[in-house]
Amino acid sequence: MNKIDGFLKYSRSDIQYQPVEKRIKHFKEFESTIGNTTAQEQAARCMDCGVPFCQGDTGCPVDNLIPEFNELVFNNHWQEALESLESTNNFPEFTGYLCPAPCETACVLGINSSAVTIKALERAIIDRGYENFWVKAKPPQKLSGKSVAIVGSGPAGLACAQQLARAGHSVTVFEKSDRLGGLLRYGIPDFKMEKWHIDKRIDQMEQEGVRFKTKIHVGKDISSSELCQNYNALVLAMGAEDPIPINIPGTDYTGVHWAMDYLVQSNRAQDNEKITNQIYAKDKNVIVIGGGDTGSDCIGTANRQQAKSIINFRRSEQPPLSRSPSQPWPFYPDIFYTSSSHEEGVDRKFNIRPLEIIGNDKGILTGIKICKTKRNTNDNAKNSFEDIPKSEEIWDADLIFLAMGYRGSVKENLLEELIQKGLKMDNKNNILASFGIGAGSFRTSLDGIYTCGDARRGQSLIVWAISEGRKCASQIHKDLMEI
Repeated sequence: MNKIDGFLKYSRSDIQYQPVEKRIKHFKEFESTIGNTTAQEQAARCMDCGVPFCQGDTGCPVDNLIPEFNELVFNNHWQEALESLESTNNFPEFTGYLCPAPCETACVLGINSSAVTIKALERAIIDRGYENFWVKAKPPQKLSGKSVAIVGSGPAGLACAQQLARAGHSVTVFEKSDRLGGLLRYGIPDFKMEKWHIDKRIDQMEQEGVRFKTKIHVGKDISSSELCQNYNALVLAMGAEDPIPINIPGTDYTGVHWAMDYLVQSNRAQDNEKITNQIYAKDKNVIVIGGGDTGSDCIGTANRQQAKSIINFRRSEQPPLSRSPSQPWPFYPDIFYTSSSHEEGVDRKFNIRPLEIIGNDKGILTGIKICKTKRNTNDNAKNSFEDIPKSEEIWDADLIFLAMGYRGSVKENLLEELIQKGLKMDNKNNILASFGIGAGSFRTSLDGIYTCGDARRGQSLIVWAISEGRKCASQIHKDLMEI
């Protein structure tokens, strides 16, 4: 096996999926980690290019040393590859299972061929790390005497907590739910990532000294003032959970639900919790409004619940199959994407604007009225569309899931309390950061209070959340230690 011309000798080989007819009968993971020989061949495709665009600003937000771990995998040095990966990424299994891989769209090989399977290699490394018991707790050798409280146990909060604990600080994570992980726990279906992955990391972090307090809603059960009095720093990492509304009549009919309400119930049920009046799609006509990952997860869940039909509406036009001139390599392109859930069965409709949700006199959903749209050629705005006259249609529906994305953190309890004290927000409902002399991007307008993840940058990717948590921890460590 020769790595010098590997990109010429070997074709791209992706992770293999269980057949659709089998995987829709269960909620377990259905992907297979690539084998040793396949991994080495795929690593050999890395071109050792002079400037690795796959990492850094153009590729991996968490700054993985991708050519380095590719080389190590190629040479069968798996433990060293894990050490390289863990030096930049606290949770490679989260990204290896869930990241859309912006690193691959920035791969130099991808200019005129299929990109290196970076995500599959990352997952192979961490899976072998667990199989061989190489993933170990790294408690600090010396304590700093400083303490930090973190609100939220999603990937940003967890990454921040682990980095600070390993630096010797006393860290306590507050979570309003009864289980840890944030949307990793309740928003991501088990068929994309089973929750024992989270539990393993929580166990590791507890060995490193992190304390977790669940069922505590900061701002409601405990005030920010109490936390600021008892800790040297406070981190706001509660994500962006305020859903974008759909401003049409009929959203109050029975059968119309926020997508996350549906996914949380399903995840709790898969964890053997008893759910009263669970939203269930069996034998029902389902319409999902919104074309992102959340909408895709609703589609996969409804298929496993044996929905009668599933339709996905998007207001935008169907993206192109390849890069447009306005999105050149190495930037992440908006191209037509088919997820594993889409493959399992859905009728995707583009250029659709919902007009009204329809129900009967008992207040129960029966359908939705829509019209078709086209791009407004008289408006240069990216997402400017106009209705096509006389294109109205009515579609039958028993369930409608609203998955149009999120518009920042929920402004209640904690945020209301802090805004009254002077916490600054931007015009997108995100917490403003980068305050103070020599400040990084994570200090808020209130002394001793920091923010990271979706709460700071808005709805984003897991890989960005981990990156934010790590960088926020670095800023806090410097401030606490007066470096």
